[in-house]
Amino acid sequence: MQKRAYIAALRIVERLRAEGYEAYFAGGCVRDLLLGHEAKDFDVATSATPDKVLALFPKTFSVGAHFGVILVCDDAADREVVTEVATFRSDGVYLDGRHPAEVRFSSSPREDVLRRDFTINGMMLDPILQRETCSLTSAVLDYVGGQNDLREGIVRAIGDPRRRFEEDKLRMLRAVRFAARLGYTIEPETERAIRELAPAIAQVSRERVRDELTRMLTEGRAARAFDLLDRTGLLQQVLPEISRMHGVEQPPEFHPEGDVWVHTLLLLDKLPPDVSPTLAWGALLHDVGKPATFSHNPPDRIRFNGHVEVGVKMAHEILRRLRFSNEDCAQILSLVENHMRFGDVEKMKESTLKRFFRLPQFDEHLALHRMDCLSSHRDLSLYEFAKRKREEMPEEEVRPALLVTGRDLIAAGYKPGPAFKEMLRIAEDAQLEGRIHSTAEGLALIREQFSIG
Repeated sequence: MQKRAYIAALRIVERLRAEGYEAYFAGGCVRDLLLGHEAKDFDVATSATPDKVLALFPKTFSVGAHFGVILVCDDAADREVVTEVATFRSDGVYLDGRHPAEVRFSSSPREDVLRRDFTINGMMLDPILQRETCSLTSAVLDYVGGQNDLREGIVRAIGDPRRRFEEDKLRMLRAVRFAARLGYTIEPETERAIRELAPAIAQVSRERVRDELTRMLTEGRAARAFDLLDRTGLLQQVLPEISRMHGVEQPPEFHPEGDVWVHTLLLLDKLPPDVSPTLAWGALLHDVGKPATFSHNPPDRIRFNGHVEVGVKMAHEILRRLRFSNEDCAQILSLVENHMRFGDVEKMKESTLKRFFRLPQFDEHLALHRMDCLSSHRDLSLYEFAKRKREEMPEEEVRPALLVTGRDLIAAGYKPGPAFKEMLRIAEDAQLEGRIHSTAEGLALIREQFSIG
């Protein structure tokens, strides 16, 4: 994908240059190229105004012409390759904490860079010069010291940090995400501005906050990201329920690692890059009910009675607040609700175990349990047992065609009603446990407990 995106963007630069306009790669793709990382998208910045861009390319979408942004489709390379082309600009006052009230198109790449967020994202690249000289660094336009900050491992706001964050409050979360993902530090003045302005993150739409937090959880440095969120005061603003995990002690015989916050960070540290968002959020929220259910009456050990049930309710409120889809919400809540069931997995009846294995995306439940164990007592015996049993069971044993259905009950003379559910459960349990092998045997079992009429 990188090669196709690069070629598509390069063609756009070449066409704009042929028409007498300045044009460069801009933003994150330049940063990633300098770091030797794969760039997913290649954005182009140009002196050509939006109407000129629209006229030069046959297939375009005007998604933000007021802000100078046009999407250009490269039919010659691949119809699915879409490049964002933005006109050099300077921004007026930001009134909504996200968009400038007005923009002024510019012919100066330097002026365009000075309105951007961080120095490491504020560089431009001349791909034609790079090709001619076979040198990446010599083809970079760097007006803000971005290359030096890349070398030093620093996330630094361009210009006045307070102004950058007041323009778009989401930039505070982005600073944390970039620092975590790249293993960088946040420059002191930039971090100070985040701490001072942290309460203003409430002005950002919940969807944008959700998406930024999800990126932090799924880019491979989740523990570092949440440590930074906590240190800058952002965690208390966006997820106060997680912040309350601090100092909540746990029974050392099960959790020698420390309090609920330490345990959660250790678990987040085990999330691999590109982990599914539902598993990542399940990992974050699995113990969210513990602070509210903490109790300790010596000499009895520390307990969290009902923390799963409370945690499900709290997680549901968090997910609703952040406007997760119903599908994602259901899976994340299932992970929270079922994470303690592995404690009984060796003692489960065959029917109960098979129903447990039927949980949607059971592999995520297994993965969460494994990380949970490795972040506490490190005993993987229950994980290994469940994993082995699931691998040994053919799918037809876990989800067999039912021997007794509602139609069979009606044909046998039973009238539909509330008792049907229990009848069918009894028959299915017996089938899953291998105690019946036919419809007749199932109906005979039901007749022992339920009379007809």
